Formats: sequence, C-alpha cells, structure tokens
Amino acid sequence: MFLAHGGGIGRAVCQRFASEGASVVVADISEESANETLGSLPSDLRGQAHRAAVVDVSSKESVKKLITSIQTQYFQPPSVCVNAAGITQDDFLLNMDEDHFDKVIQVNLKGSFLVIQAVAQALVACGAPKGSIVTVGSIVGKVGNIGQANYAASKAGVEGLTRTAAKELSRFGIRCNCVLPGFISTPMTDKVPEKVISKMKSLVPLGRMGEPTEVADVCAFLASDDSRYITGASVEVTGGLFIG
Repeated sequence: MFLAHGGGIGRAVCQRFASEGASVVVADISEESANETLGSLPSDLRGQAHRAAVVDVSSKESVKKLITSIQTQYFQPPSVCVNAAGITQDDFLLNMDEDHFDKVIQVNLKGSFLVIQAVAQALVACGAPKGSIVTVGSIVGKVGNIGQANYAASKAGVEGLTRTAAKELSRFGIRCNCVLPGFISTPMTDKVPEKVISKMKSLVPLGRMGEPTEVADVCAFLASDDSRYITGASVEVTGGLFIG
C-alpha cells in the first residue's frame, strides 16, 4: 500500500508503484488532480484497490483523517509512503513577502513532518514489522537558488527531518530516505522560456533535463526490499549537477 501526491513527480511515482502491483492512495489538495492521477493508474493486477483522496498536508487534522480513512478501508496503515507534496512562491530575498515564506515552509517542511509522524504513529501502533517512508526534497536545499530562499530553506529542512526520522524510527523497522531531484521536466517547467531551459541543460553533465519517471524509479528502489539496508540516505537525481 502506498500514499503519494497527484501532480508532477508524484503522478509518475503513483504510476510506477501501481505498475508494481501496489494498491495506491493518491492524495492531493486538489481533488481534480488526484482523480486525474487515479484515472491513469493500471489496475490489471489481482488485489489492487486504488483510491483518490483530498488532503492538506499542512493541517494535522487533515493528515490524521487521511491515515485513519486508509486504515478503515485497507485494514492497515500504508506500508510505503512517498511524500511529494510541495509548492514554490518565488521572489528575491529583499522583496519576499513573509506570508509567502511561511506558506512554503508550512506545506513543504511542516507538511513532511506531519505526514511522517502520522504514518509512523500508525505503523508503530499496529505493530507493523516494517515500513518505508520516502520524502522528496530538492537539490536546491543543498546548494540554494536565487529567488527561492523559502523553497531552499524548506527543502534543506526536509532532508534534515528525514535523517532524524531515520534515526528515531529504525528501531521500529521503519526506514526513511530522501530523494533530491534536480532539473526535472514537469508541467511547471513547461512555462519556463526555452532560453532558460537551454541554460539549465548546459549546467547538467548529462546534458538534459530529468524525467519524472527517473525520480519515480529511485523512489521505487528506496521503497522496496532491495534497499532494506539503506536508511537516512539522500539520493541526488540530478544528472550530475553540482558534482564539482
């Protein structure tokens, strides 16, 4: 069983896990986005039961309600959780509105905390022998980016949060790892001018933007038993960006 979010990278992750036979819960603040992703999932494999759900990850009540509803429907908490929820509200540091800073922190960092906490509490309470939580950070959290003080701070926090969670939850058999995407082609980047895209590609040793499916592949590895001896790791999916 799997919990993810319905847009961009999250959609690719949901599709990958469904193709592996998981029952996928697509959770998004946008019901339309969640249902679009739900409609794209394969369900040919026996026993799969996908569903869409609306959640505001910045609200503890909303997150707890979601986890409770999953347990009611599936008779267990999600054994795998990928939290790909995230927003940007960009501006230069000198001009950034405090509300925009707070909103990005609320969704990206506090949201990650609330999701990890709720899933872990449910897994521990039911005595599950293992679980895997994957957070989606960003390479921006490591290196910063002009105009993204709020986003960079939130994603740096997600990485630190994930490592701390890994240390605290390992005794319960729960692994926590973080994926750090670089320049990934998503609907958001479709709006970026081609001149800017070309500049971005020139900075990547592999010479291209990444695809959401390539991030999903790493998430699938970290969720699987193939990574059973990996916890507290941060995996860069950047095409070699910033390797020196």
